[in-house]
Amino acid sequence: MKAHWIAILAGSGLLVTACGGEPQGRDVSDADTGYQTTLMEQLLDAQPGDVIEIPAGVFSFDRSLSLTVDGVTIRGAGMDETILSFANQASGAEGLLVTASDFTIEDLAIEDTNGDALKINEGENIIIRRVRTEWTNGPDTDNGAYGIYPVQTTNVLIDGAVAIGASDAGIYVGQSRNVIVRNSRAERNVAGIEIENTEGADVYGNVATENTGGILVFNMPNLPQPGRQTRVFDNQVFNNNTRNFGHPGTPVASVPAGSGIVINSNDDVEIFNNDIRDHRTANIIISSVYSTGYSDLGTREDFDPYPEGIYIHSNTLGEGGNNPDNLELQALRLAMFGINGRIPDVLWDGYFDAGKQVNGTMPDALRICIDNGDAEMLNADGPGGYGNPRMAEDYRCQLDPLPEINLPF
Repeated sequence: MKAHWIAILAGSGLLVTACGGEPQGRDVSDADTGYQTTLMEQLLDAQPGDVIEIPAGVFSFDRSLSLTVDGVTIRGAGMDETILSFANQASGAEGLLVTASDFTIEDLAIEDTNGDALKINEGENIIIRRVRTEWTNGPDTDNGAYGIYPVQTTNVLIDGAVAIGASDAGIYVGQSRNVIVRNSRAERNVAGIEIENTEGADVYGNVATENTGGILVFNMPNLPQPGRQTRVFDNQVFNNNTRNFGHPGTPVASVPAGSGIVINSNDDVEIFNNDIRDHRTANIIISSVYSTGYSDLGTREDFDPYPEGIYIHSNTLGEGGNNPDNLELQALRLAMFGINGRIPDVLWDGYFDAGKQVNGTMPDALRICIDNGDAEMLNADGPGGYGNPRMAEDYRCQLDPLPEINLPF
C-alpha cells in the first residue's frame, strides 16, 4: 500500500467528462426570451423592501443576472413552475450573482448556467427556500461548479432546496458563519452538500444520493477563515456512487466514488442520527489535507491540517465498503477482510498532530470518538506511507455534544 492517498481516494480513470450516454438537456426552443429585459430592469431598479415576483413559465436568459441592493425578495411560483434557463447563456458565468444582505429567494429554478447557478457573496441574513439548481444534461465536467453557493456570508438558511448536476458541489456554503442547511435534496453532483471553512453549521433533514460524495465537511488552506463546529444529523445519505466528474486539481476531485460523509481537516464535527448506507468505498471517511493530493498548502500559520474533535454516534450504518473505487483499496480489502469482506464503516487516513499529545495520548477534546454500536475504523497509515494499514484502536469514546445553531430571523 505505497500508493499516494489521492490514488487511494480517486483511483485511475476516476475523473471523466460525463456519466452515462449522450447528454440530454432541457429543450428551450419554446422558452420566453422577452422576459429577460423585464427581470434585469427589476433587479437594477430594486429598492430595499421590494418583492420581485416571477410568474410561472420557462424563461430564457443569454447573460448573467445580478442584484446589489439589500432587503430584496425574489419569489417565483414554485421550483418546477418558474424556471430560469441559461442554456443559451453567452455572457457571464453565474446565473444570478447577489452581493447584498437581508436577501430572500424562493420558489424557482435556475438551470444550465455556464458557471455557478446561484452565488451570494459577502451578505448576511440570507434565506434560500425551495430553490432548485440543475444542469439538465446530467453529470458532466463542463457543468458549472456550484449550484447553491453562499460564500463569505453570515446567518444563512437553506431550506427545501434541490441541487442536481454540479461539477463541484450542489449545495455549498464556504467561509461563512452561522449556517443551517435543512430539508433539502442533493443528487448527481460531485459533492452533494459541502460545508467548507465555515464556523458553526447545522446540516439536517436532508437527502444526499447519487453523488460522488454525499456530505462533505472540509477545511482548506489559503482561505480567510478556518472551519469548525459542524453538526450533521438526521440526514439520509445513501448510494453516493456516481463517478467523480470534478475538474482535475480541485480538492473535490480527490473524493472517491462511493463516499457517504467525508471530513477533511475540519475540527469539532458531530455526526449523529443519520441513515448512511450503500457506499462502495466507505460510509464515513476522515482525512487530512495531506491525503488529498491538493498541493497548495500555502503559508497560513493558523491552518490546522488535522481533523480533531470528531464525534460519530447513534447513526444507522448500512452496507458499504464492499467494492472500493480503485485497485489499491480493493487489494487492501481482500488482504485484510477476505473476498466477501468490506472496508469498515469509518475509513481514516491516520494523520494526527503528535505535537498535541500529552504523555503519548491526544487530549480528550481533540480525539476521534466513535460511539456507534459495532462500527469500526480502519487506519490507512498515511503518515507511514500507507504501508501498514490496520484496524484503529482507542476510538471508543464520547465527546460533549456541539451547540445548536440559531439564526436571528
